[in-house]
Amino acid sequence: MAAVTRGSLGAFRRLLLSQQSRRSFQLQSFRCDRTLQPITFRCDRKLQVFSCRGLHVAVVNQGPIVQFKLSDIGEGIMEVTVKEWYVKEGDKVSQFDSICEVQSDKASVTITSRYDGVIKKLYYDVDATAFVGKPLVDIETESGSEVIQEEDVVETPAIAQEEHTHQEIKGHKTQATPAVRRLAIENNIKLSEVVGTGKDGRILKEDILNFLAKQTGAILPPTPFQEIQTPPPAPAAAPAAAKPVSTKAAVKPPPATPKPVFTGKDVTEPLKGFQKAMVKTMTVALKIPHFGYCDEVDLSRLVALRSELKPLAESRGVRLSYMPFFIKAASLGLHHFPILNASVDEDCQNITYKASHNIGLAMDTSQGLLVPNVKNVQLLSVLEIALELNRLQVLGASGQLGTADLMGGTFTLSNIGSIGGTYAKPVILPPEVAIGALGKIQVLPRFDAAGQVVPAHIMKVSWSADHRIIDGATMCRFSNLWREYLENPASMVLDLK
Repeated sequence: MAAVTRGSLGAFRRLLLSQQSRRSFQLQSFRCDRTLQPITFRCDRKLQVFSCRGLHVAVVNQGPIVQFKLSDIGEGIMEVTVKEWYVKEGDKVSQFDSICEVQSDKASVTITSRYDGVIKKLYYDVDATAFVGKPLVDIETESGSEVIQEEDVVETPAIAQEEHTHQEIKGHKTQATPAVRRLAIENNIKLSEVVGTGKDGRILKEDILNFLAKQTGAILPPTPFQEIQTPPPAPAAAPAAAKPVSTKAAVKPPPATPKPVFTGKDVTEPLKGFQKAMVKTMTVALKIPHFGYCDEVDLSRLVALRSELKPLAESRGVRLSYMPFFIKAASLGLHHFPILNASVDEDCQNITYKASHNIGLAMDTSQGLLVPNVKNVQLLSVLEIALELNRLQVLGASGQLGTADLMGGTFTLSNIGSIGGTYAKPVILPPEVAIGALGKIQVLPRFDAAGQVVPAHIMKVSWSADHRIIDGATMCRFSNLWREYLENPASMVLDLK
């Protein structure tokens, strides 16, 4: 009996070691002989320990955790400020879901997820500085470990570019796969101009093909333009009683002035985002020797022309201001004075004449001074410029201007008169070489051709030019031509292309 017992114990020990090495011990695999009840009882206590280990492994069987790193946003940006988190630890996310909004010194960017999974860790607090190439969040993925290892090969240009395809620049939702982006690049199509029909506005291959089929040489209006269409005019009421009421309704209340906040103590905080960018830009700008020139423009005919065209533009969903005329007149003038649409290198040894007229508009936003620009003004009509300005103004008011809107400017106009004031001393935005500041339009007395005093719509304009390459006579001649276009807007028709 003792020999049988020792033999049974030896067999049990070998089987136990075999099960432990495989880390998958199953309790039902053990069926000891009924004649060995005491041994079975002793073994059951040990078996409970190992069976608990087997259950523990089953419970902790989670998906791989991937460090989602902040990829290259472009334009040499190496750090950003985390402005808002859209997720928290424990939240479930899918591909293309928004994770957070970050702000560089040039634009606001929404970072979207590359994976399906659960957020396990946030590496930064709000207003903290995040660095490109460093982990942003940890995501417990739902995909297999082989797939994760294949996707998580970092520090390669191909992967960095793929990660950028999952970033959404504010105001330009371009959710698309690398294959779709490649197709768009091959056909010279901007994804911001294509309406996506996939999930959450994702652009599909069919959307690119449909866009190519519908394209007839004119640029189709992108999706954001639909948000700025003005509502149709209200039905006309009784003419006698309606006029006084509508006049009162048209009067806008004065904007609410924010009350000063007195904290009772000094507060010191670091410069971030656009403020930090403004320090860098203005420090460089003030190294440029500025030449100033001022003049006034009689806009009486332009005021009458805009009054005629405004209802027609509104019927097409476009709000027509004076700025599209100012911008188009500047572009026509730049054709005659291309040196004003140029740039110089850092040592001022070479000058580059720009083919495109990307005219910027200085914009006062809640984030500070931003200068988005209208691309290729020389190819656009006044109505198309107004349409683009409407889009930029909507994005600027909501803090959603993207890098593409803010970069690449060649000439700038600052409409300081929309806030107040007549003359200004604008500062050039490097690498540009000229800028203009427009004052408010005032009704002032002026003499007409017959020597009679008449009311005139007068606007002051202030120019600044890089005096290293632009002399005073060139700036004066450009200003005279620009003024002639605006004082006689019909003359612009002769030079339109």
